[in-house]
Amino acid sequence: MPTPTELPVVWSEATLAHQPEREVWIGMPMDGTELPDRVTVIHKALRSAGHPVTSAMEHPPDALTTVHSSELVQHLSTVYDDWLAGGLVDAGQDRVVPYFFPTEAMLGPLPATVASSVHARAGRFCYDTMTTVGPGSWDAIRAAADCALTATELVLDGAARQAYALCRPPGHHVTREAYGGSCYLNNAALAAQALVKGGHEQVAIIDVDAHHGNGTASIFYQRADVFYGSVHVDPAAGWFPHVVGHATETGAGAGVGATLNVPLAPGSGDAAFLSGVRRLADEARHQGATALVVSLGVDAAADDPESPLEVTIDGYRQAGEILLDELDLPSVIVQEGGYHLPTLGRLVAAFVGS
Repeated sequence: MPTPTELPVVWSEATLAHQPEREVWIGMPMDGTELPDRVTVIHKALRSAGHPVTSAMEHPPDALTTVHSSELVQHLSTVYDDWLAGGLVDAGQDRVVPYFFPTEAMLGPLPATVASSVHARAGRFCYDTMTTVGPGSWDAIRAAADCALTATELVLDGAARQAYALCRPPGHHVTREAYGGSCYLNNAALAAQALVKGGHEQVAIIDVDAHHGNGTASIFYQRADVFYGSVHVDPAAGWFPHVVGHATETGAGAGVGATLNVPLAPGSGDAAFLSGVRRLADEARHQGATALVVSLGVDAAADDPESPLEVTIDGYRQAGEILLDELDLPSVIVQEGGYHLPTLGRLVAAFVGS
């Protein structure tokens, strides 16, 4: 495992600015779990373990459109101001929450126009009602992407063989054109694309979050140069993202064989989780990966409010050994989920070998 002094932590204070406060789930307003304190506890744990901390560098807007449409980026950067100008905050809704979704099933053969009202336009880009946008959200969204890109540059420049990006909000549910699942820009996909651009002909993304990273899978599903592998709770058992993340999804077009999903039954525990992690590591080797992105969600842990898998802290420690030590590739570790504040810092520290 890398020692603390070898694994830099990239972060930005701006990631604290996103304050969703609540989310709408099955029609009910509920307290959110993707809180600013997630950054605080992870930052404290890794700093206490001796990891050097560096600030994220700001990147130009076109860095975000390497994996996302310019329309999505434009929407995220302006939607709260439009919401404010539209009087919706004054009307009592102080966060952007979509209510109308112009799906293909709704439209059929009809040609859709862009909605004139912001409250209708929001559902063009957001596919759930949980993922709200508030006054500080864009600053945090941009900062999270900057953390991932800065960590990637440290690896590409040879300043570190492995680097950790303290991204918040998380990102692996974001597709090229739509956000959801408490995610807004796909930080792991941005890192992987930067590694490809930096000269790595074959990159592996291994996702150990409790939930399938449908956004990352979607972005690279038809590409052969980026392998996506995920171990996660079986969506067929009722877990988000519900309709994708099955073992039968293996890629399409040029990307056939470059996707591997390992869905697990709820409550599977360490043995099944680690078997899945090792299977993904073996496939990354088979694919010839020369660089690695880890989507590090620790929400599979037993105490996590989103946890369906009951993974222990030692399970995360062993997963880190498999991916960072045994696989031993230039690696960017991107923070995804993990919501139990009393254990969150220790879980992340265990994975990175602290």
